[in-house]
Amino acid sequence: MTTTLGIIIAVVVLVGFYAINVYNKLVKMKTQVSEGSSDIEVQLKRRHDLIPNLIETVKGAKNFEQETLEKVIKARQQAIDISGLSPEKMASENMLSGALRQLFALSESYPDLKSNENFLALQEELTNTEDRILASRRFYNSTVKDYNTYQIQFPAMLFRGLARAKEESFFEAEEKEKELPKVSFE
Repeated sequence: MTTTLGIIIAVVVLVGFYAINVYNKLVKMKTQVSEGSSDIEVQLKRRHDLIPNLIETVKGAKNFEQETLEKVIKARQQAIDISGLSPEKMASENMLSGALRQLFALSESYPDLKSNENFLALQEELTNTEDRILASRRFYNSTVKDYNTYQIQFPAMLFRGLARAKEESFFEAEEKEKELPKVSFE
């Protein structure tokens, strides 16, 4: 009788230790996902802070397309208005990236702007920030993948509710970023 009771207690203790281990791993992974999300938000804020200076510099160029500037301003404001990394925020940030790409592409047609040191410095700073955003996004998506995979695997899935673990969304590229560039030698 005491041997059976001892075995039952040992099994319960082992299951308890395993549950604590799984719980702690889920919490650690959730924290890494939050860290990745925070890194993205820091870089996005950095980009948002650089854009007003870029707009003012571009306004100094004669006859620059007002519609393009308005798209950038509107996309920036929409991105700022949405907090967190919701799908709406991701979509608005992708729209802002597209508007900035359009602005930089159009700037090639304006010699005054292309030679403006302020514009070139801001363009370089925004390019560096975009690279940081991509790196943060890769880190975030990697931690989300690990977190989502771990919590649906057996036996961790048995303790998922205990850790209040839920599936996280990836920060996905917009459709334009997924497309391969078209090259023509005509």
